[in-house]
Formats: sequence, structure tokens, C-alpha cells
Amino acid sequence: MEGNQLFPVFIKLNTIHTLLIGAGPVGLEKLLAILANSPEAKVTVIALEILPELEELAKGYEKVSLVQREFSPADLDDADLVVAATNNEALNQQIRVEADQRNLLVNFADKPELCNFYLGSIVKKGDLKIAISTNGKSPTIAKRLKEVLNDNLPEELNDTLQHMQALRNTLNGNFTSKVKKLNEVTAILLKESKEDKVKKNFKWLIWTSIVFSFGIVITAFWHKEPEFQAYITQLNPMFYWFLIGGFIFAMIDGAIGMSYGVTSTSFSLAMGVPPASASMGVHLSEILSNGIAGWMHYRFGNVNWKLFRILLIPGIVGAVTGAYLLSSLEHYSHYTKPLVSLYTLILGGVILSKAFKVNRKHKDPKGKIKKISLLGLFGGFIDAVGGGGWGSIVLSSLIAGGRNPRFSLGTVKITRFFIALMSSLTFITMLNGAHWEAVAGLVIGSALASPIAARVSNKISVKTIMVSVGVLVVLVSLRSIVNFILKLV
Repeated sequence: MEGNQLFPVFIKLNTIHTLLIGAGPVGLEKLLAILANSPEAKVTVIALEILPELEELAKGYEKVSLVQREFSPADLDDADLVVAATNNEALNQQIRVEADQRNLLVNFADKPELCNFYLGSIVKKGDLKIAISTNGKSPTIAKRLKEVLNDNLPEELNDTLQHMQALRNTLNGNFTSKVKKLNEVTAILLKESKEDKVKKNFKWLIWTSIVFSFGIVITAFWHKEPEFQAYITQLNPMFYWFLIGGFIFAMIDGAIGMSYGVTSTSFSLAMGVPPASASMGVHLSEILSNGIAGWMHYRFGNVNWKLFRILLIPGIVGAVTGAYLLSSLEHYSHYTKPLVSLYTLILGGVILSKAFKVNRKHKDPKGKIKKISLLGLFGGFIDAVGGGGWGSIVLSSLIAGGRNPRFSLGTVKITRFFIALMSSLTFITMLNGAHWEAVAGLVIGSALASPIAARVSNKISVKTIMVSVGVLVVLVSLRSIVNFILKLV
């Protein structure tokens, strides 16, 4: 027969004895999965070498025992369930034979042909638990489905479950009448929610905001700045440098979710653009590029809408405040430029540091960052003052706090659109002049790269890009700081 022939069950691991053979990275992954779903599970881990991270994890669970020695068939005698996480083919075959003799169920890591049960990807919302299986065909697909469900199923579902249990306990009558009443109550779950309507209309908000904002920008600049009119009729060669730079920086940003602002600002300062004008150019270019990128991430389903609502207003407040402050100091750009370069130098170091920490530690899903609104306020302010940092600060903090990288990236890109819009309007109001060739180059270059970058965000080596960006930003920032010191000398 074709199709998935597996029979799904939920096992009470706290009532049986589980034997885990192998304590390397795969063994750690299996133990994490077991304990995340059943913290009271009785587990014995047997291995010649035990990973330090696994030892540290086991310390927090009284019913987890570590035995550092070779596997012996006698280890199976008091086991009820077996998970094998070894890369020793002969040992795996031995475990399978010995387990069959004892009628034990065994799971082998990455060996579906040897397994008689699989560990599925689990989505958990309180008492609600969903197991996903691809019949051993593609654990990656199961993992992706888990991410989608985990970020789109509301946390309030657990509250609904508790209310339903309370309602169920109050119902009288026979089984049929109880089922009918519960069906009536739960029918509302099938209706379109307000959030679903917001999602459907969000594309109109994005594109209307883009057209409206650029209409205001172009109209204001045309009447206010003779330089802008001159730019329209005659291009400055600097335009092409910023066009290329904007494209490259937006591709980098789309791939790793950060660094557009810091790379663009570093580049602008190195080209002689004052800090406030550099920040304005970055944010003007980000209106269109982030609008397009946000739309693409929305289309791909990469947005956590609850996170979006929490970040938006504080981020805008911080960005407008930072833009106002920096614009007020534009006349002192000779002094603010090295300070901004120092800031980008620090960010470059942060990017390098994070590049070598990618996937080094396993995150505790309970350790998610809580004060997201304050993070948005701080990130928006620093972003406007330094010409970048929203991605580096907000996205990296969300991921470091245990949030899903792909959904965090999509959410940060969409909120970035509105923050860039409000920052730009503040700069336009405050500044009397701008380097239009730099602004136009960044706008067009980043807009061309944004749709491409959103599509390839999961196909590029994050570590390689982050190291390259970190080195580039550090070198450019050091150059600006050294030049300032030499002028003082």
C-alpha cells in the first residue's frame, strides 16, 4: 500500500524507561527532544564519550542517568524504549537484533530502514501538542512545517483548551448532546479572524505607504531643494558608486537580516557624506527596499504578526527621536562623524562575534526575550543616530533569545519599512541639504536587490557573509577614525 502507514501515538515517557545510546551532537539533539516534551522522563544515556553540553543538560533532570562505557546487550533488559544515536553501523545492527529479541521499539538517528518508530517534529502550545511525520522521507520538511505552525498558532490556544475543559465538565445529557454543544462552541475557530483580515489587507498598506511616502519626498525635495532639481537633469558620477553599493549592501542585508545600515553608513562616511545626510540616505533607500522585502517575506509567510505589533510603535518613537537629535547636530558633523564611525566599528565587531557563535549553543525555548517593546525603542533610536543597527540589534537579540530566525527576519524587515519611513520624514523636515547622488544610488540599488535577496535568504552561508561584512565594516570605520586623528595631529 502507498502512503504513510505509520500509526501516531503519544507515549507517557514518565511511566517507562527510555535507553539512549550515544551522547554526541545527535544524542544531545535526541535528549533535548525527549526532555522538551517530557521533562519527567526516566532516561539512561550510555556512551563511551559524552558531550559536555549533554552532561550540563542532564544536571537539570533528576531522572536522567549518564553511564560512560561501551554498550552491552544487557543494557536492554530493563529498557522499554530505545533510541540509538551512534554512527557505528555494526553497533546499530547489533542493537537492532538484540532489541528485536526483546520485542523493544527502537529509533535510529538518520537510519529510517532500521527504525520501527520515528521521532516526529513537535509543535507545542500548552496542552496542545501536534506531531508531524514525513514517513522518514524528509526531516527538513517536518522541521519547516513545525516552524510555520509554531509561529502562526496563537499562544491563546492553550487558554481556549482550558475553557473548553471547564465547559465540558459542566455539560449534562448524553454523549450526542455533549458533542453537538461542543461543536457549536468550536465552530468559531473556523471563521476568519481579525488577524487574517489584517494579513489580507496588509499588501495594500505596504504599497499605498510606499507610493504616498515617495510622493511626499519627491514633492518636498523638488520645491525645497534646487540641488534636487539639478540632480534630476545631470547625474553625478558618485551616483553609480552608491548604486553598486546599495545593491551589494541590500543583498547582504536580505541574506542575513542585518548590516545594510551599518555597511551603507560606513561607505557613505568614507565617501565624505556627513552623518545626518548619510543616515537620511540610508533610511530613504530603505523605504522602498524594505517595503519590497517586507512584501516578499509576507508572501512567503515569514511574518510573526504579534511580534510586529509589539515592535512597531516603540521602534518608530525611537527612530524619530534619534533622527531629530542627529539632524540638530548636523552643523557639527566634523565631530559627530568619528563618533558614528566608532559606533559602526563596534557594530562590525559585534557582527564578527556573532558570526563565530552561529549554532554554537542550543537555545532554551523558554528563554525568549521578554521586553520586546524596549528593544524596539532602543533599536529604533540607535538605528537613526548611527544610520543602521535595527537589524543588528533587534534581529540578533530576538534570535539570541530563542525566537525563530526565519520569522524574526521577516518581521524585522516589515517593521523596518515603517521605521525607515518615519526616520526619513524627520530628516527631510530638519535638514536643509542632502547628497542626492548618494541618496538616489542607494534607493535604486537597494530596490533592485530586495526581491532577489528575500528569495535567496535561506540559500547563502550566513557565517561567510557575516565574517565578510564584519571585516569590511571594521576596516572602513577604522579608516575614518584614523583620518580624523591624523587631521587633529
